[in-house]
Amino acid sequence: MGASTTDNYSEDALPAFTPMPWSLKEIRAAIPSKYFVRDTSRGLLYFARDVLMAAVVWSLATAIDPYFKQTATRELLTPVGAEVARWTAWSIYWWFQGLIFTGIWVIGHECGHGAFSDHKIVNDVLGFITHTFLWTPYFSWKISHHRHHSNHASMERDEVYVPKTREDLGIPNEAEGHTIDYDEYFGDTPIYTLYMLIRQQLIAFPAYLRKFYALYYLRFTTRSNSWAVFNVSGQKNYPKWTNHFDRKCSFSTVLISNLIRSEYTANSILFTKAQRNAVILSNIGIAFMVWGVSYGCSTFGTANVIKYYGIPWLEVTHWFIMITYLHHTAAELPHYRGKEWNFQRGAAATVDRNFLGWQGRFFLHDVAHYHVIHHFFPKMPFYHGPDATQHLKAFIGDHYAYSNKPVFQALWESYNKCQFVENEGDVLFYRDKKGQAVRRPADQYRVLNTKTL
Repeated sequence: MGASTTDNYSEDALPAFTPMPWSLKEIRAAIPSKYFVRDTSRGLLYFARDVLMAAVVWSLATAIDPYFKQTATRELLTPVGAEVARWTAWSIYWWFQGLIFTGIWVIGHECGHGAFSDHKIVNDVLGFITHTFLWTPYFSWKISHHRHHSNHASMERDEVYVPKTREDLGIPNEAEGHTIDYDEYFGDTPIYTLYMLIRQQLIAFPAYLRKFYALYYLRFTTRSNSWAVFNVSGQKNYPKWTNHFDRKCSFSTVLISNLIRSEYTANSILFTKAQRNAVILSNIGIAFMVWGVSYGCSTFGTANVIKYYGIPWLEVTHWFIMITYLHHTAAELPHYRGKEWNFQRGAAATVDRNFLGWQGRFFLHDVAHYHVIHHFFPKMPFYHGPDATQHLKAFIGDHYAYSNKPVFQALWESYNKCQFVENEGDVLFYRDKKGQAVRRPADQYRVLNTKTL
């Protein structure tokens, strides 16, 4: 950069980063082979545990309203006290059922990687069932998620959480003797920033149905009274309407017109002709969910569907967006351009987090606690993650990223600190709302006009 925006900020004083030198083969050799063994029976036991927990918690929830609405309870607690207790009980149900549902989604995620079983049919059948139940087009997601793993942290090819550049945000380059007023670009009040963060957390997952992992919003198209979903955080060369449903055919119009109108979805470039049938099958699954939820609302009442299923599902959208955002977004993590990127460098550009403590480990199958090893070796079963991570850490040393920061604090800090990267350079770090970074590329990777002089 040019002149500093804060008197005591010096880019030269930042910790210097040199990209990791090892090949994937060298890293793979440091991990004992036993951790790559997939045990279908063990995976099925985890899945059965999740389904059993969901059923038990659901069954217990059926007693909430009858108990707290009965006369004896209202006399004991007073009418107001009984209502407070009733909604407290529902909140407890939503919390734990949301975690359990998210764990079931993680099982489907394992299947999509082929990490659940050695048998492709087991992976795809179970993955299709679990993800469809939670409104995720399994095969479509599987295809684009593979592309994300294959290209993570590449500015040119990654599929999700691709940083905005200075140019994207219309911010001029800094030059010596010229100071930019960053408040003109990032002068939002904390309340508005909080609103935007909550919006990301709650409605990014529905947008994720159009393109892997999320992304920032749905737009209501008044011309057709339908929801249209945008490509808002993927590659800039993707068409505006890129989504998970369109496979260069009008099939989605017939099956899920209530979800997305094909007249507003351009032909998706995410999929090939060979993947057409798999994408159609994903659409059939989502269409079945449209029918199933509609039938449930007409049979059991919309309020009950929302209470028992809708709110826990909304929590899945929150947890998964929060987890994936924090996996891939931190001021200390690099992004790469051109020849400086390779698969193993991209895999290391993720961070393990202590996500919800024991609840994250138990209910979410360690998906947040041991994500780095997953990016290196996506077919490794989640239950080997803790032990394999110890070997990975011992080999790559400081290139392993871990944060023990409370996750909601980390979410707020990442959302405020990770604003943009520079237009030039092959090793990049996020800059905050003052244009400042917390880390810089080593001298041989720096671009002269981005240094603080």
